[in-house]
Amino acid sequence: MGYHQIDPEDLSETEDYPCDRRGVSDATELHALHAATYEMVPGEDLSRSYHYHETREELFYVLDGTLHVETPDGEYVVSADEVFVAEPESPHRAHNPADADEPVTVLGVGAPPTDIARPYDPDT
Repeated sequence: MGYHQIDPEDLSETEDYPCDRRGVSDATELHALHAATYEMVPGEDLSRSYHYHETREELFYVLDGTLHVETPDGEYVVSADEVFVAEPESPHRAHNPADADEPVTVLGVGAPPTDIARPYDPDT
């Protein structure tokens, strides 16, 4: 059996990431699930690019602040204690706008963990 009690603040910040990302899955031996916490100050993105996944389902649970998610269908505004879900093949860019008044903290979960992000260009 395997159990883990983790304080994300004790985890190392992911290098070369556009915001403070702490990989919960990186600190455990999870094989079927990706999980991380993200803290974005105003002007920061949650991920490296506007993207989609071929098979991964992603869930963003907003712990504090307000998350904005750009999609081809428009922008979603996700408040604390709300969840945003992106199904496979659904482009999205989660961010904290530059004019935001506060940081936003998010728990991100996705499966399968091995489905890399595919860049999406909304102008093509």
